Amino acid sequence: MTKKTSKKKKKVLNLAKKKGFLRVRDVKAAKLHPEYIRRLVKTGKLIREGRGLYRLKEADITEHHSLAEVAKRVPNGVICLLSALRFHNITTQLPHQVWIAIDVKARVPKSDELSIRVFRFSGDALRKGIEVHTIEGVKVCIYSPAKTVADCFKFRNKIGLEVAIEALRECWRERKATMDDIYKYAKICRVMNVMRPYMESLQ
Repeated sequence: MTKKTSKKKKKVLNLAKKKGFLRVRDVKAAKLHPEYIRRLVKTGKLIREGRGLYRLKEADITEHHSLAEVAKRVPNGVICLLSALRFHNITTQLPHQVWIAIDVKARVPKSDELSIRVFRFSGDALRKGIEVHTIEGVKVCIYSPAKTVADCFKFRNKIGLEVAIEALRECWRERKATMDDIYKYAKICRVMNVMRPYMESLQ
């Protein structure tokens, strides 16, 4: 291996470390040949997570690894509902899929390796209440606790009213949001009338 090749491989590894997950287009954008990815996978320096997605072998894997992976594959998606509840630790549910919100006009992401459940959001219900968290070096968009609780009531027919009520109570008990925040997103999600009696019971 020439000194030049070794230097370019090191650049690819540094890129993977910086981004958390590495895609072929990231390498091309850095004016490096994708062949270096194949060589680094062969030597065990990089691990293939899925089609066109790689990470460092020694990268720290967290309990939210799947969220980072989905965020990298679906950059315009927002982690929502059960997956957001789990991230904020305000549910006893353990979703087997990563739940994401996308625009009503967005193309549904396809992935053979990842289990994703897609929900269509629009307007302020899509844009408001987004927090950006860094997971394994990847910036992940996740709805805030208050927004997620309101979303759960909006999609109560999908997840169950009991789950939505539990989320509201845990969010309040753990002080993850103020009542004003919850009211704000209840209005945005148009579930104020549904949520009001449960919210009043907490005050």
